Amino acid sequence: QLQVVESGGGLVQPGGNLRLSCAARGFTFYHFGIGWFRQAPGKEREIVSCISSTDGGIHYAASVKGRFTLSAVNELNTVFLQMNNLKVEDTAVYYCAAGNRGSCSSLDSEYDYWGQGTQVTVSS
Repeated sequence: QLQVVESGGGLVQPGGNLRLSCAARGFTFYHFGIGWFRQAPGKEREIVSCISSTDGGIHYAASVKGRFTLSAVNELNTVFLQMNNLKVEDTAVYYCAAGNRGSCSSLDSEYDYWGQGTQVTVSS
């Protein structure tokens, strides 16, 4: 069974850091496009960052550029999202998704496997 499992969420003060992990179970990340999405209460799900398996290109949403870093460790079959200088507006459920077309896309439809989500709360 193919699964994507996120971990690493939690409560942090503004300005703090968190690292989210996205582990693949039953398949190899290397051949998949990986996306990190988030959904805040009352808002639509939005792309945070993604990486393409075809050329390794990484995209960041404007709201997180310079603060978040996506990295893939093939030996661990895991993708990480390092989130620095967190803001209250980063509060959301964060989802990892994998797409077998390999693209880095902001579209939900490009992803085939979704994790259960991990809550990130930024509050003082």
